[in-house]
Amino acid sequence: MGVDRFIPTNPDSRWNRRGTINRRSTTTMSSEVLIERFFEALIAGDRPAARRIVHTQAADGADAHTLICDLFWPTYEMIERLYRNDKLTRLSYQLATRLLRVLHDQVAAALPLTGTGPGEGKTVLFFCGPADADELGAQMAVDLLESAGFRVLFPGGGIANDEILSQVHEERPAVLLAFCSAPSDLPSIRALIDTMHEIGACPHTQIVLGGGVFNRAEGLAEEIGADLWAEDPLELVDLLVYESDHRADQSQRTVGRKRKTRSAA
Repeated sequence: MGVDRFIPTNPDSRWNRRGTINRRSTTTMSSEVLIERFFEALIAGDRPAARRIVHTQAADGADAHTLICDLFWPTYEMIERLYRNDKLTRLSYQLATRLLRVLHDQVAAALPLTGTGPGEGKTVLFFCGPADADELGAQMAVDLLESAGFRVLFPGGGIANDEILSQVHEERPAVLLAFCSAPSDLPSIRALIDTMHEIGACPHTQIVLGGGVFNRAEGLAEEIGADLWAEDPLELVDLLVYESDHRADQSQRTVGRKRKTRSAA
């Protein structure tokens, strides 16, 4: 079936009164039962069953934004949580994440990418964790940001800090974003933020973190020195649109100071 079934009949309806994407449709997308059914189809690698669930929701009125925010993202978080807690085998995990990636790509093709919207004229330099699953979660955010009018540069994960800094200097993005990062990314993210502050690199660039390890460690993004942090892609779009002037207070950054204090002891 074509992607047109995921396109809203009235594209402007995807924005609420603040201009951000409407969180819910008139469908049953918030149903935990639906998410559980979708999850079971994914971990079994049952591609026809997973497609039927998506197509049924689309037929009931769910557009691409709703499917990504209210079905794909919460199911993705469930898969990640259960795998981290050794509740899923590697086989089931990879069946689920690869099938979800295929479905997301199909649905995301229906997102309106006109270059207009509340993020128009702003560039986001976007990084994520090194694993395929990290990139899957990040891709959901990338696609929603683009549909809100942002220009997104997304090289994925595993990029050295010196390359990131070089790109920041070249592009001078409105936002430097690390979303769906892994625990192994934390030292480099912390060092990157430290360096940007120390050398005054692109002082107008907002540093934003979220998803992944930052959802599992409350307060970590703030302590590292992020200007903003978001738990999910929809909140991320909202913050980048309406909190673009917010910058971290130097007093909020505690991670580096604690580390130095212990070293001196």
